[in-house]
Amino acid sequence: MRKVLVVEDDGNNMRLMAKLLQGNGYEVIKAENGEEGLRLAIEEEPDLILMDIRLPGMDGVAATRRIRDSVDGSKVAIIAITSYAMAGDRERFLAEGFNGYIEKPIDPYKIIEEIEEYARKTDDPRSG
Repeated sequence: MRKVLVVEDDGNNMRLMAKLLQGNGYEVIKAENGEEGLRLAIEEEPDLILMDIRLPGMDGVAATRRIRDSVDGSKVAIIAITSYAMAGDRERFLAEGFNGYIEKPIDPYKIIEEIEEYARKTDDPRSG
């Protein structure tokens, strides 16, 4: 896995995630809203999507649903990036089609750890 789409409307969070990812050898594609994220997910076919939940216009949940409904949308791993941290939120986001969940504020080690876990799953043919 080398290509990661980051869908995030906060400039500081976008810069942090892009720097962390690029520093760990990933190609980063950036989108600032759900519509742009949906378009780039279809056009660029990333290996992983980091999707903010609160986005202007189409939110992260709606964008994820639309990506999942696209031709190859079921194959891509999508991790929710959110400030929602209430009981049941993780389960709700997983039920909405996300593969993982990372809470804000972003922990640089946690985000890279999550991405590396998906890279191992993708690189290991036994992981199905």
